[in-house]
Amino acid sequence: MPATYLRQATNEDLPTIKKIIKEAKAYLKQQGIDQWQNGYPDDEALETDVKFGITYVLIIDGKIAGTAALHQGLDVNYLNIHDGEWVNGVHGRYTAIHRIAMSADFRGQHLSDKMITGLITISGVLGYKDIRIDTHPDNLGMQHVITTNGFTKRGTIYMTEKGHEATPRYAYQLIIG
Repeated sequence: MPATYLRQATNEDLPTIKKIIKEAKAYLKQQGIDQWQNGYPDDEALETDVKFGITYVLIIDGKIAGTAALHQGLDVNYLNIHDGEWVNGVHGRYTAIHRIAMSADFRGQHLSDKMITGLITISGVLGYKDIRIDTHPDNLGMQHVITTNGFTKRGTIYMTEKGHEATPRYAYQLIIG
């Protein structure tokens, strides 16, 4: 069985991370999901995430199979939640999982579950008990991954992307012990 683990991304990982994000954008477009179709996430955002140490990569048998960012602290996009509320309020102490994507070479192997489980563990190790995540209303696959990993839908938030109108995202939360 191949070794499977998460680690912090490095600058050397950026070409692979950018490729995975590009593949994910194309995959979403192919499914008719209007998520990540306006330039976000761009190379600058991915580079910034790595620089600040919030990007993690899922390693399967020595290869990068997926990537995600684990934001720590207040996320401005989560300040206004509609049709619901966060358990610990908008200013709770939490991590937020963003920009999760799997390589096309590893798609269909249910590895998003491993990525999310690893990020939940890292959140706990860092002292966070509140984990949040969001996805596009049409992204049924990610909604399934999120809910099967114990997250509960809390409402709708609106993501702002550079130069584009804010778009709705279903917001989820998991409180760990």
